[in-house]
Amino acid sequence: MKIKSLITRTLSLWFISSHTHTRGYKRLWLSSSYSSLSLSHTQTHTHTHTTSSFTMPADFNGTWEMVSNDNFEDVMKALDIDFATRKIAAHLKQTKVIVQNGDKFETKTLSTFRNYEVNFVIGEEFEEHTKALDNRIVKTLVTWDGDKLVCVQKGEKENRGWRQWIEGGQLYLEIHCLDKVCRQVFKKKN
Repeated sequence: MKIKSLITRTLSLWFISSHTHTRGYKRLWLSSSYSSLSLSHTQTHTHTHTTSSFTMPADFNGTWEMVSNDNFEDVMKALDIDFATRKIAAHLKQTKVIVQNGDKFETKTLSTFRNYEVNFVIGEEFEEHTKALDNRIVKTLVTWDGDKLVCVQKGEKENRGWRQWIEGGQLYLEIHCLDKVCRQVFKKKN
């Protein structure tokens, strides 16, 4: 076979094994072509770190009570939510309950009008039924951007999703759809 006829890719895979007080890193170099996959070289590097050196980008665990809710009605209009529902929802004080276990999230948004629950794993796209808001089916993907959660929801509406982060002990949530943005702020319940 001619070398030009082979398409070769090199993949670098990091495997991290965790121990009580150290972490070991192994780097495997794999070469592949259309016809075969072979292990070409293995390098092992060991570094010592304390277990406290590894932290999640942010800890969202807790019960959060709404402090402010700016421009929610405009976002609801962009989602084609009816007039009566918009008027009721715009005046509600929501509570968010977030249980975070690494990259796995269980979230509940509670109010006297409607409750909504969504569970997700960071980096895994899933089908979400937004029944508590506009009753649509969207493809949802949540990722980390530094210490912020960024959600993209693909469906009938463009530029739909949200960003969430903690700053100064408060939870900030920006919900967007089309060119409208709602800004919500929550404080942690003691």
